[in-house]
Amino acid sequence: MSKSHRGTGIRAMASHGRGKCPICGNENIKVLYEKEVDGNKAMICKFCNANLKNKARKEAKNAAPAAAAEAPAAEAPAEA
Repeated sequence: MSKSHRGTGIRAMASHGRGKCPICGNENIKVLYEKEVDGNKAMICKFCNANLKNKARKEAKNAAPAAAAEAPAAEAPAEA
């Protein structure tokens, strides 16, 4: 069966969702993801969206062990 509804969300957008990505600078690429860039909401491409998500995931992973290492030291009872 055909997929008649595929892409209907971007057909209504200007230029069918294509434009210039403010992060990577690629032109005539689908800019479908709304993110905050330099304090402003901007539409970015699929590749920049994935890059931002991967950076956030790596930062969260690196922050978790550091926070876990500090927590037991802070909870240790003081000996008198």
